[in-house]
Amino acid sequence: MEIIKFIADVNVEKAIVDYLTQNGYDIKWIPDYNCEIPDEDLLDLANAERRVLITNDKDFGEITFLQKKLYTGIILIRIKGQKTEDKVKLFKKLIKNYSNKLLNHFTVITKKKIRFISMGDLR
Repeated sequence: MEIIKFIADVNVEKAIVDYLTQNGYDIKWIPDYNCEIPDEDLLDLANAERRVLITNDKDFGEITFLQKKLYTGIILIRIKGQKTEDKVKLFKKLIKNYSNKLLNHFTVITKKKIRFISMGDLR
């Protein structure tokens, strides 16, 4: 099984990045590099380094599906008004139970469910 590497957008809570780092995952957090990076460039970087992008920005859905672009994987966190600790708990559940589905999928995490859309469906 391929080891999953991550890249976290500027809008991702540091607690999620810290959780992944503390659990031995290779993760880049964009604020450590370039907070002004355009979305397209961020996706290109994620793809070039075979990293799954973690974001709170739903614009990535538009870029992925309307422009029919394939990427290593994207995790969109769609949880409004919840504490950061709750988001981390949901992320832990995602990693523990579904890490085999993160590559080549557009994953959406909400309070009530986790949904996976295959990137292969874009072809």
